[in-house]
Amino acid sequence: MVEGLMRLIESNRSTVGLWPTHGWLGLVLIAVFWPLNWVLTGLRTHWGFFPLWLGFCLTVDAMTFRRTGDSLLTRDWRAYVALFFYSAPAWWLFEIINWRTQNWYYLGREAFSSWEYFLLASLSFSTVMPAVFGAAELIASLTLVRSMRTGPVLCVTRVRSLTMFGVGWLLLGLLVIWPRFFFPAVWLAVYFILSPVNTWMQNRTLWTDTARGDWRPVVSLALGCLLCGFFWEMWNFFSYPKWVYQIPFFDFWRVFEMPLMGYGGYLPFALELFTLYHLLSGFTRNSDRQQDYLRFAEPRT
Repeated sequence: MVEGLMRLIESNRSTVGLWPTHGWLGLVLIAVFWPLNWVLTGLRTHWGFFPLWLGFCLTVDAMTFRRTGDSLLTRDWRAYVALFFYSAPAWWLFEIINWRTQNWYYLGREAFSSWEYFLLASLSFSTVMPAVFGAAELIASLTLVRSMRTGPVLCVTRVRSLTMFGVGWLLLGLLVIWPRFFFPAVWLAVYFILSPVNTWMQNRTLWTDTARGDWRPVVSLALGCLLCGFFWEMWNFFSYPKWVYQIPFFDFWRVFEMPLMGYGGYLPFALELFTLYHLLSGFTRNSDRQQDYLRFAEPRT
């Protein structure tokens, strides 16, 4: 049944202007679970979050397909499913760091046992990478972004990699010792540490693009994550369970639950997700295929 559905999805490939089958499913999921998450009372988002965000993922994927005739899901459905499995452990890394910084916490957490919370949270966290990468490919399809072909050349060197790696560990150490002052470092430290690791493992990195002066993947990732951030915060606002923030110094001008300046964290967070994906996929049997899976710019001519 799954194979048949995926063949149906892939049969629409390279048909620019077509709204694919999975896009209708995405719209239905949003139409059903958005109102349920906001209108029902009591605990509901623990079961409503995943289908709502699956709807978002499928919808932005369909929008990308309609514009370009290609998308994450239609390109390789197995790699698309793998995104959900990489996503959960990737976000748990930031949850672990948050145990030290305490920048956010979850209302309604007490209603679940530790195992219930872990399983339900992992299911919700599994949508992060598909949502961000799907939104990034949608942003990459925009004419303005596609025209950004030439920018500053930034190459990877041994000295630069070692410096980044050292600075990343320094930032993480400062965050652990003085979380009240260095909590923003979480959105840089992971990238600074793991991007050089990917270079040394010969995994894909953003250096490949910036070495050609092509910043479209960086821009697409950052803006795609910011788009997801808006929907994360908007849909979270009237949900329950939900997350709330306690951010030192910048806890003002809230847009939904998030302080306005906090949205800036979504920009580098996208780069960390990109790095985590290529690190995790680098350990799999199909690493070569998955290393070339994400496409935020058409090949340069």
